Amino acid sequence: MRCSNLADAFRAAERWLLPGSCLLCGEYAGATDPLACTLCQNRWRPLPEPRCRRCGHPLSPVSPACRICPGWPDGFERARSAVWLEGTAREAVHHLKYGGWWRLAEPMAARMAAQLEGADHLLVPIPLSPRRRRLRGYNQAEALARALASVTGSRVEAAALVRRRETGTQTALTPEARMANVAGAFGVTGAIPSRRVLLVDDVFTTGATLAAAALTLLEAGASAVGAVTFARARPPLS
Repeated sequence: MRCSNLADAFRAAERWLLPGSCLLCGEYAGATDPLACTLCQNRWRPLPEPRCRRCGHPLSPVSPACRICPGWPDGFERARSAVWLEGTAREAVHHLKYGGWWRLAEPMAARMAAQLEGADHLLVPIPLSPRRRRLRGYNQAEALARALASVTGSRVEAAALVRRRETGTQTALTPEARMANVAGAFGVTGAIPSRRVLLVDDVFTTGATLAAAALTLLEAGASAVGAVTFARARPPLS
């Protein structure tokens, strides 16, 4: 069976099992796509302006200096996120990451595509550890990258990066501890072309994971690295 036919079969099975029910609110979502209704997608709130030109984080009018990206490696040029990690956007991430609903990547990637500059990106998803991939059955970042490629016509290099070791949560760590936590966590599987690479992930939490992956790609030969995520977590106040 061809991949397109297999995807159509999965969609038909979803419509039979969940006849038009939105995964996020449970209400009728229409016959064409039962996973996320238009109303829930409209509740995905974009990040406001002004934003840091480099990392895309909203800046305070009182203190416009960015605290997120000063320690990023040279060559890690631009990161953007489509929406805040809250409400139905958080639920969508949870269903994609832990619930096995990989096709939610399609409406999520449609939002991410609006954050891209230019065309013909080389998309590299942030890899999972082998253990986490086995537990989840797939890598949610790769699902987003492939959905993004279908929207933009870009190429996906899913195996370009590998995760050498698992890393703990970044949320409660200081900026210095965050970088140390992910230092050396990634490796490459072959030659990286001397061109701009775009990292893809579901959530931008502290930026440390993306920065570590970007450094690995830059050291392996990428001319520049950018990043795009579906959602962005609000940083701690301190």
